[in-house]
Amino acid sequence: MRKLTVLGLGVALLAAAGAALAAPGTDAAKADGVSSEVVSLRRLTQDEYRNSIADIFGPGIEIRGMFEPTIRVGGLQAASTAVLSVTPAGFESYTKMADSIAVQVTGEKLRDRLPCTPARAKAADDKCAGKILAHYGLLLFRRPLTDAELKSRITLAHTLAARQKNFYAGMRYGLASLIQAPDFLFRKEVAVPDAGGKDYTLEPYSRATRLSYLLWNSTPDAELLSAAQTGALSTEAGLKKQAGRLMASPRLEAGMRAFFNDMLELDTFDTVSKDSLLYPKWGVAIANSAKEETLKTVLDLTLTRDGDVRDLMTTRDTYINRNLAAVYRVPFPFNGDWVRYEFDPKAGRSGIITQVSMLAMFSHPGRSSPTKRGVALTDILLCEPTPNPPNNVDFSIINDTGGPLKTVRQRLMAHATNPVCASCHNHSDPVGLTLEGFDTIGGFRTTENGEVIDLKTRIRDTTINGAEDLGRYLHDNPKFTACLARKMFAYARGENTMRVRPNMFQAAYARFVDSGFHLRALLTGLAEGPELYSAPPPKPASGGGGKVSMH
Repeated sequence: MRKLTVLGLGVALLAAAGAALAAPGTDAAKADGVSSEVVSLRRLTQDEYRNSIADIFGPGIEIRGMFEPTIRVGGLQAASTAVLSVTPAGFESYTKMADSIAVQVTGEKLRDRLPCTPARAKAADDKCAGKILAHYGLLLFRRPLTDAELKSRITLAHTLAARQKNFYAGMRYGLASLIQAPDFLFRKEVAVPDAGGKDYTLEPYSRATRLSYLLWNSTPDAELLSAAQTGALSTEAGLKKQAGRLMASPRLEAGMRAFFNDMLELDTFDTVSKDSLLYPKWGVAIANSAKEETLKTVLDLTLTRDGDVRDLMTTRDTYINRNLAAVYRVPFPFNGDWVRYEFDPKAGRSGIITQVSMLAMFSHPGRSSPTKRGVALTDILLCEPTPNPPNNVDFSIINDTGGPLKTVRQRLMAHATNPVCASCHNHSDPVGLTLEGFDTIGGFRTTENGEVIDLKTRIRDTTINGAEDLGRYLHDNPKFTACLARKMFAYARGENTMRVRPNMFQAAYARFVDSGFHLRALLTGLAEGPELYSAPPPKPASGGGGKVSMH
C-alpha cells in the first residue's frame, strides 16, 4: 500500500512537472482580471530546500536524499537554477524526500506543531485537513493555494484517512503531495503590468520570494507573505519596510553566506585534491576549515563590522583554527575552535586572495598554477573571463617540472612564446604570478626547486610585486566593486552575469559607491529598487496570443 501510494504520487508529480515546466512561454494567464506572465521557474538549490523545510515545519526535520546538481553559468550557480529542469531520477528522489518529511511532520513526536487537531484521530476530518493544508500550502507554494489545489489535497487526505482509518495517514500524503509539487521545488516568478501599464514587474508573492531568498536564502516568512497578500509589497513604503526588516535580522548572514559561497566559487572545494605524498597535511578537515575561514572573514568585515568591501583584498584580519594554523605555520595556543587572528605584515598575506581557500582551489594537486589562479581571480573578482584554450595546445613545457626550467614562471614564459597561447596567458598569468609566494595548499614559500621565486610582473600599466601589491591593485580597481554589484544583481535574479548590463543596477551601484562601498548599502539599493523586480514584456506569438520567454 505504502509503496504504491508513493509511486502514484511520484507519477502524478512527473505529469504536473511537465505542465509546470512548460509554463514560461505559454499564453498569458488572468489573475483577478489582470494579465500575468510566468517569466521564470527557478529550481531550489539544496540549501534553499533545506532552509525552507526547516522554516516551514520547524527544527529537527531530517532530510534524506540526493539533490540534483547545479552548474555554473556566467560565474554563478544561481544562474543555472533558471535553466535547469529535474530528471526523472531527481523527481523520484524528491518524492521520497517529501514522503519522509511528511512522515516526520505527522508523526507522534511532531504532530503537536500542526495548526489543528482532528475531531477523531481514526477518521477523516476535512475541516482540520483543510486548515492544515491551506496553512502549509501557503508557506510551501509561497502563495495561497487555489480552490482546486486545496480541494484535491483534501480529497486525497480524506480518501487515504478513511481507507487506513487514520487521520494522520491521510495528512501524510496530503502534505507529501505539496512538498513534492513543482510549485514548491521551483520558484515560479510571475509578472504583471506595472502602475504605468507599459512595463512589467513581479507580482507581490513573486517579489516576496525573490527578496527572501536573496536576503535569507529561504522561503518568505508569514509577515512577508502577509505584505504580499495585502499588496503592501507593491508599494514603495511597504517594500522598504519589509526589506529593512529582513536586513535587520541576524538571518541576513545566511543569505550573504550563500551569495559569497557562490560568487567566490567555494563549492569548488568539493573536487579539490592534493598529492598526499607531497602535502601530507592536506585533508578534508583543512579543506572545510579553509572554506569556513573565507566565509567568516567576508561576513565579519561586511556585516558585523560594516566595513568597506574593498578591504577584503587587503585585510590581514582573519579567523583560524588548529587545522589552518598548521598550514599558515603559526602557533595555536588557544582554547576553542575558531579565533580571530591578524597576520604579521611580513607574512605577505593580503585579504582573501591569499587565504588557503583561494590558493588551494585554483592549483594543481602537486604544484601551484599561476594560470589557474589568474583565470579564476580575474573572472571571480573583475568579471573578466578568460577564453578556453584550444584543444590542441601543447602543455609539455609547463608540465616538465624535472627539466632545466625550475620555476613555473620560467616554464610559462617558454610556453607563452606560442602566439596562439600568448593572448590568454598575458591576460591571466600576471595576476597569478604575484601569488607564487604560496604553494598549492597556500603555504608560504620563497623558492621553487632551489630557485628564488620572482613575484614581479605588470598588470596593464602597473608594476606589481607580490601578493600585497596585488591586493592593493584589486582594492583600488573600480572593476572589483562593479563586478561584485553585477554578480549580486545577477544572483538575485538568476541571470547570467555576462548578460547583465551596468544600467540595470545603476541606482543601487550609485548608492553603494556613495556609502563608501558598504555591502548593506548595496543590498538596500537592490532590495528597495524597482530594477530587481522588473520583468521582460510578453512577446507576441505568431498565433496572436501573448507569450513570454525566460529571462
